[in-house]
Amino acid sequence: MSNSHTTDSRIADALGSDDHAFLASLDEDRGMFQQIGDSWHGPLGGWARVGFGAAIVIGLALAYCFYRAVTADAGGEMIGWGLTTIGLLIMQGFLKEWMFARMNMLTVLREVKRLQVQVALLSEAKAQD
Repeated sequence: MSNSHTTDSRIADALGSDDHAFLASLDEDRGMFQQIGDSWHGPLGGWARVGFGAAIVIGLALAYCFYRAVTADAGGEMIGWGLTTIGLLIMQGFLKEWMFARMNMLTVLREVKRLQVQVALLSEAKAQD
């Protein structure tokens, strides 16, 4: 256990300030809402916020269109609201797919950073031997 602690300490010491700040922002016990919040930072953070807002608007419109389709009197009206509901559902699906792909990308990036530091430490240890 102390060997693992020593390795973790060496990794933390070898990190640059940018890497250390990035890894510190992505702790181990991140829930879904924390990951969503993490995706609002960085180069695409503005787009992630816009996407989250659009997802809320689309969700509200989806609920309204579904209600109108279910309570429609005429068949043509029901088809129109039903098709709009399906279109909004597809839009919501694509938007959520993009959001979750971004969250997964940040998780993979975190692991790649850790591996990069571990490889650098192993290279340094091998050079000292």
